[in-house]
Amino acid sequence: MPTHKLDPTKWVDKYSDYLFNYAIVRVNDREVANDLISETFLAGLNSKENFEGRATERTWLISILKRKIIDYYRKTNSIKGQAEVRINYSDSENDGDWLEEQVADAFDRTAEDEMENTELGMAILECLDQINEKHAAIFKMKTIDEADTEAVCKEFNISPSNLWVIIHRARTALAACLEKNWF
Repeated sequence: MPTHKLDPTKWVDKYSDYLFNYAIVRVNDREVANDLISETFLAGLNSKENFEGRATERTWLISILKRKIIDYYRKTNSIKGQAEVRINYSDSENDGDWLEEQVADAFDRTAEDEMENTELGMAILECLDQINEKHAAIFKMKTIDEADTEAVCKEFNISPSNLWVIIHRARTALAACLEKNWF
């Protein structure tokens, strides 16, 4: 049952900051990050009829951007004579397998996964109550409510760079709280 709708006319205003921040930490090149975001918006426009409404616009655009980043590295590595993208990681079952093999299938979810997600959501909300009140409010507005950077900065009278410092601090505090209370 679709609950989310697409509005491509607002994508640049609503999501370009978020997509840029997501891309820049992965490609470490402003020009490449901007190109990938443009390609993401174009791919989204070209495949908007495939949007089923089960995810938010932002989640759907991020999934497109992830594929664009993978394609970018695949192309970069191919130019260097390597056919596939490898990622260095290690877990209890695998060591250095191909990236595509490690991507979770969003449709392969069990009741246990749903219960765990619900528990995690409740733990996050409990942890938000335990961290700095201003940091929690900013984190909620930017990350959970998906407000754009300008709106958050205006609401809290802070600069964009201060916003990202606060978001980082909130994430660090949340991670510590979750590690202590949920894992």
